[in-house]
Amino acid sequence: MKKLLKNDGFQSLLASLICILLGLLIGYIVLLFINPAGAWEAITTVIKNFLTYNRKDSQLKYLGNTLVKTAPLLMCSLSILFSYKVGLFNIGAAGQYCIGIACSLYCALALKLPWWVCALAAMAGGAVAGSISGLLKSYCNVNEVISGIMLNWIILYLTNMLLNGVKESASPYTKEVAGTSAASVLPTLGLGKLLSDNKYVGLSIPLAILLAVAIWIILEKTKFGYELRATGGNKNAAKYAGMAEKRNIIVTLAISGALAGLGAAMLYLTSYEQWNCSSSSVPGMGFNGIAAAFLGGLNPIGAILSSFFIQHITAGGAYVDKKLYCAQISDLISSFIIYLCGFVFFMKLMMNKRLAKREEAAARKALAEKESKGGEVK
Repeated sequence: MKKLLKNDGFQSLLASLICILLGLLIGYIVLLFINPAGAWEAITTVIKNFLTYNRKDSQLKYLGNTLVKTAPLLMCSLSILFSYKVGLFNIGAAGQYCIGIACSLYCALALKLPWWVCALAAMAGGAVAGSISGLLKSYCNVNEVISGIMLNWIILYLTNMLLNGVKESASPYTKEVAGTSAASVLPTLGLGKLLSDNKYVGLSIPLAILLAVAIWIILEKTKFGYELRATGGNKNAAKYAGMAEKRNIIVTLAISGALAGLGAAMLYLTSYEQWNCSSSSVPGMGFNGIAAAFLGGLNPIGAILSSFFIQHITAGGAYVDKKLYCAQISDLISSFIIYLCGFVFFMKLMMNKRLAKREEAAARKALAEKESKGGEVK
């Protein structure tokens, strides 16, 4: 048991579970203050999500909808954790996700290109946006958080301008991909049939999981990943060791941007959503990726589970009784969990301190017993 408690992965899992339970508890307390009559039903509804339906086919269908939005959230989570492992905080993932929307939808609606070309365009757009922050960081010493935030707004309005030419005439929303260019829609691979013929479920889900595994392998098992992590640990030491620290920073943010951009393509090329060309804020998916990354213990495999959980409770808010509470109550609970995620490393530190004290006490006890036995022999 002691070995298990010392394991970093187990500690991250335990700390994340504590964050979830505390977040749900605080959310429940807030619901009690708003309207105590329906608080318990509301919190259980948020947790249940699609399980609130009695029919199995309805449960499977709405499970599919949750999975469709989990894939892009997972990609944004991977974008955040990949850069964080290298000592960078890629808050520009929201803008990189946004430019992924612009590139993928323009290629699909205006140029009517195949889905894989649209996805590559989204990755390229995200990589360029990430590279800009990387170049500014490497050669001008501009903090990536500052440049990322500025680029988020620039990209948002460029996206609105670009997609304004492919929107519906009677609304601010872009045309539906499925109805405009069938070749641009992501393949379903027959997965939708497993979830009550959900037409949005397809390639994005297994692809996102495979990419999460690939990112874990790259970071933990390759020389390239080691160099990136070494650069993040101490870029001066990395430079002294012969590593190209400036190149590594640029490459890291470019890869992070490509992941976020691909996440956008995974959602919008399914026709599940349409872009609103009058949007005044960047999509929240990029920011939610921060929560998923930290809740998953900054581990790509953990990010798979945390991304599903966050999307699960976010979607669960839609089933709350609107007469008593607003649907955004699930966002509030997510916010509490996000806030608590900031204490994950503190929780792990306290666990290690507690274990160290126990070991020290056990060692002292063993030494005292040994000395007492030695005295008796004499």
